[in-house]
Amino acid sequence: MTEVLGRSARKRLTILSAGRDLFLSNGYQGTSVDQIAASAEVSKQTVYKHFGDKHELLLSIVNEALDGTVTPFLERIAALAETTDVQSDLTALAADYLRAVLQEPVVQLRRLVVGEANRVPELAQLYYNQAPARTLAALADCFAALHGRGLLHIPEPAVAAEHFAFLIVGRSIDQALFYGGPQVLAGIDVEHDVRAGMRGFLAAYAPDKG
Repeated sequence: MTEVLGRSARKRLTILSAGRDLFLSNGYQGTSVDQIAASAEVSKQTVYKHFGDKHELLLSIVNEALDGTVTPFLERIAALAETTDVQSDLTALAADYLRAVLQEPVVQLRRLVVGEANRVPELAQLYYNQAPARTLAALADCFAALHGRGLLHIPEPAVAAEHFAFLIVGRSIDQALFYGGPQVLAGIDVEHDVRAGMRGFLAAYAPDKG
């Protein structure tokens, strides 16, 4: 039984990988279950057995990709609530945040979701809820904790989370949709841009010295 379950799990991962590559290359409409099955070297019936249909496969691909990339970052944001050096640790987080959203697999996934938003609206909702919304909520919780400790002055943590996100990644993440993540990353000075964003953020939210 263990061997059968292991083989089944491997097939599922193979289908996910094949589907992800094809969807990112050809889009949702341009990818068929036949192509996915052929690339994964399984039958169409096996694809349907694991995922039901192409629509469910796409949702599973996006959900698992986001869980693998977003969850570790959320854990890091949560840990930041315990920092004793806000400026240094928040700046380091910001730099990694910017680099992360400009990684080409992340940009490709975002392009796919945006491109299919009208045809598969639940995909757009899944992506937003699992990535931007969760990140903003985690930042808001972190900022609320730092406010409570007197390390930042943030009476409206949700608003501050939006300000932080857009100061750090707003322009670059939009550019990446048009030019590609690597090209944008190669054309910016991450450390300089992050320091500039952090100056604006801390000017607004540094604790009141008075």
